[in-house]
Amino acid sequence: MPSNILKKHFYQIKKGGIVTLLKKILSLFFIILRSPLFLISIFVVIIIRLISPWFLVRWAEIPSGRIGHLAKHIELYLNDCEEGINLPKKKYIDFFYLGTRHVVANNQLLKMWKRTITMQSNWPLKPIDKINQFLNIFITGGDKHKIIPTLRDINNLLEKYKPHLNFTEEEENKGQKALKDFGIEKGNKFVCLLVRDSGYLNRHGGTGREGHDQYNRNWSYHNFRDGDIDRYILACEELAKRGYYVFRMGVNVLKPLKSSNPKIIDYANLNRSDFMDIYLGAKCTFCISTVAGFDEVPNIFRKPIAYLGVPIALLETHNKNSLILTKSHISKKTKKKLTLSEIFFSNTATSLHTNEYTKNNVELKENEPEEIRDLAIEMDDRLNGKWKETDEDIILQKKFWFIFEENIKNLNLKEPLHGEIKARFSAKYLRENKNWIR
Repeated sequence: MPSNILKKHFYQIKKGGIVTLLKKILSLFFIILRSPLFLISIFVVIIIRLISPWFLVRWAEIPSGRIGHLAKHIELYLNDCEEGINLPKKKYIDFFYLGTRHVVANNQLLKMWKRTITMQSNWPLKPIDKINQFLNIFITGGDKHKIIPTLRDINNLLEKYKPHLNFTEEEENKGQKALKDFGIEKGNKFVCLLVRDSGYLNRHGGTGREGHDQYNRNWSYHNFRDGDIDRYILACEELAKRGYYVFRMGVNVLKPLKSSNPKIIDYANLNRSDFMDIYLGAKCTFCISTVAGFDEVPNIFRKPIAYLGVPIALLETHNKNSLILTKSHISKKTKKKLTLSEIFFSNTATSLHTNEYTKNNVELKENEPEEIRDLAIEMDDRLNGKWKETDEDIILQKKFWFIFEENIKNLNLKEPLHGEIKARFSAKYLRENKNWIR
């Protein structure tokens, strides 16, 4: 095992060159500077391991640099605790600590989590975590001290349990005042609209789930997830006609939302704040999202979401009030739209990198404004009890989800992606694209 670690470092240096070498030397220098703390941590870890048969100490690093991970990981952990999943049978205590450089995507969300879970600073838990991992090379048994985050709601627990975050009375008053400043009175309905673009990562940076410093990184591999806000104006206008206010969400967005309608608010380009990001996500009637970190905020507050995104196999399906639509996948060879099964056969159903679509000769085409509008209409009608599902709709939904689940099984994944599927695919899209469902 130690030799494998050395080989890994040599490979990284060979691949990254002088820059990687200098980074590793600098990291070693800082480790030496902190050596007294690391030495103390060795004794702490030994004690923690010795008492583990009677009292278990566990910890986890919070991937705080992205709002989606900061929201979802902890909420799913708390749901698992309520369900009794992955809980020790002996007495235990769990700690959480921030990742490298204490980068926090949303300080309001972190503030609320600190009221809910036991949060410690990066020191001394980070050294304890690292020492425990290092000792695992020579003495096994340290894995039981790590809290392994649940990444997907495969047990449908978000529907079973109430949200674990609450606003204080002071925060409620603050949120209601801010809504009033936007012209929204108590009882008015509003929708959060999130259309991902490359602005946030390119301008803001952040840390990924790896916990490493991610500033100045080339984020173009995420471009397959991007959307054009102009395509969503038609849906926004339709929702405004139906009595909704629409808040365009985001941080450092590339383009403004061009609408003179007073009910359509380009909040991302106004005086947005960490607090209102969370408050709006928690209080919206529903969210429309191209699948990006913010949509996990309405998700953990049990709000319905209309997803327009890729990869199709990874779209969330646990919420019975949620709707799904995906981008068209076009074969670069035949210039034809791939069917549902062909998307899976093209090796792009779970692709998380722009190059994977390119390598498999698949071009993604964004949804038409009319398709997006129809999804918004269907969401509103379903939530208000006005949606009339025909016999044809029922048949098409069953056919779609049968093919979807069969193809998921054929992926032979080590970990399941879905629990009980409760979401629905866009009914209008299925009606107009029957030949796609095969």
